[in-house]
Amino acid sequence: MSRKLWCAGILALVMIASAGCGQKPTTAPESGQQETVSGEQQTTGSGSETTPEKDAGSGDNGNAGESTQGDSSKGSSTGSSTGSSSQTTEPTAKKETIDVYFTDPQELDLKKSQKEISYENAVEKYVQAFKALQSSDKSELIPLWGKIELKKLEFKDGEITMDIHMPDEARLGAGGEQYALDALTKTMFQFDEVKSVELLVDGAKVESLMGHVDLEHPLTRH
Repeated sequence: MSRKLWCAGILALVMIASAGCGQKPTTAPESGQQETVSGEQQTTGSGSETTPEKDAGSGDNGNAGESTQGDSSKGSSTGSSTGSSSQTTEPTAKKETIDVYFTDPQELDLKKSQKEISYENAVEKYVQAFKALQSSDKSELIPLWGKIELKKLEFKDGEITMDIHMPDEARLGAGGEQYALDALTKTMFQFDEVKSVELLVDGAKVESLMGHVDLEHPLTRH
């Protein structure tokens, strides 16, 4: 009987001890949860404080974008206005078919031919007319001014002033010299505005072009 009571007492003590140990773990999770929630509240609080700074930054970027677009639009308008003002009008060359005079291979007569010249002003027209006298594409037409160099040509008050250089190989006989002067005057006087031609040799007035025929100053229409 006493042994059963002793066993019952020991069992009661074990149950009491077990009950006391089971109550201790229940309090720890509650404090841990409170700390975790508190920590989350602190983190959330600091995150809400940084949000206005991001908004401010995005606002600055937006202003910068609007400024860049404004500058680019100004640049495009300036470029278009500059491009339109740079357009220029080029002069148009005139073309004309004129009479040009040569001689035959035996220098027995004066021969007329025609050539097309291109020019932009009156002075250039007379220069091109003289150059037409210097060459021929036909064997039966011999140029009388081919070896003579035109140094300068001016036109004023209806008079052409020509300054030429004549090397020795450009000199002709008496008949050739007269044909040369006739070829020059007939070619230049076909232009109604030309009233006279003053012919100079190396800037000077000479008595004769090649030493056979007297040279008038100036040469005029007959």
